[in-house]
Amino acid sequence: MFTQNLLRTTLANGLTILVKPAPTAPVASVWLWYRVGSRLETPGVTGVSHWVEHMLFKGTEAFPPGEADRQVARVGGVRNAMTWIDFTTYYQTVPAEHFELALQIEADRLVNSRFDPDEVNSERTVIISERQGIENEPTFLLGEEIKAAAFKVHGYHHDTIGWQCDLEQMTRDDLYNHYRRYYTPRNAVIVVVGPFAGPEVVEKITAYFGGIESGPPPPPERSIEPRQMGERRVLRRGPGDTVYISAAYHVPPASHPDYFPLVVLDTILGGASAMGMFADAEPSRSSRLYRALVETGLAADASTQLLPTVAPFLYSLDATVQAPAEPDAVEAALLAQVQRLVDEPVSQAEVNKAIKQTQAQF
Repeated sequence: MFTQNLLRTTLANGLTILVKPAPTAPVASVWLWYRVGSRLETPGVTGVSHWVEHMLFKGTEAFPPGEADRQVARVGGVRNAMTWIDFTTYYQTVPAEHFELALQIEADRLVNSRFDPDEVNSERTVIISERQGIENEPTFLLGEEIKAAAFKVHGYHHDTIGWQCDLEQMTRDDLYNHYRRYYTPRNAVIVVVGPFAGPEVVEKITAYFGGIESGPPPPPERSIEPRQMGERRVLRRGPGDTVYISAAYHVPPASHPDYFPLVVLDTILGGASAMGMFADAEPSRSSRLYRALVETGLAADASTQLLPTVAPFLYSLDATVQAPAEPDAVEAALLAQVQRLVDEPVSQAEVNKAIKQTQAQF
């Protein structure tokens, strides 16, 4: 199991360290996770977490623009980052003997990123173009409408990319203040996996990160989504003839005891996935939705999505209507499978099969 031989410790400044020895290859992967994503953004600065991620690739005094990329590439490594609703993470995978280079880069940009005004304005164009590019995806547009309808108060209301009006007006100070508020050792987790012993890695991490001030505690998250008292419907029109249907239900966070039963239920309905945002499994032909929608010719495809989140989020069931089927018929068939779970207990054999499939995907 992954947790076997996993070393976990916390530095005096609050930085959490996870080290997993993995002697199978002479490669080390270093990930620095910050507990900030679009969930913590407010109207006017939506998309700020993602934009800050971009700015941390714009250089520091020690690593001018492009220098960190060159040094990592020179030793045969790769590096990148990503922002989501609950986190921002930066990762570098390098030959094991060069893993200190990754530590040096991450410790430096944790405190010394410059946020040059010209770079901020240049990146504004890049991020707005990114926003406009994904608007060509009908499923993104539908998902954005669903989240906006499902969450009236909570930060899950908006997508990680942010609303374009905010991207057009956000300032350098908005970005820098967000960086200083959330990019602190006490709000971070560093994960290192590679062919070395845990204590020696902790010693190296301490050398690079231990002297950084812990920083102020992040502001408390006050927004709590009120209970939804009835069905909400949205209709998003766009070019093309394809019809997409999505039914989304409020579900508890990954820390809730019901989360893993939901994982098994999700496998029964839509097929097994790897229990994470990186999961990308082929549709299961034995799943209930596939048999009810695709095999009957009602839908071109059918899928589900259950994500491990910090706060209560959504469980979605999705289908692409197969012409000449009518959308109402597809919706009825989809919801019938949900009602079947309510009316008919799932057999123990089906539960056991779902658990085995999910473990295999994980």
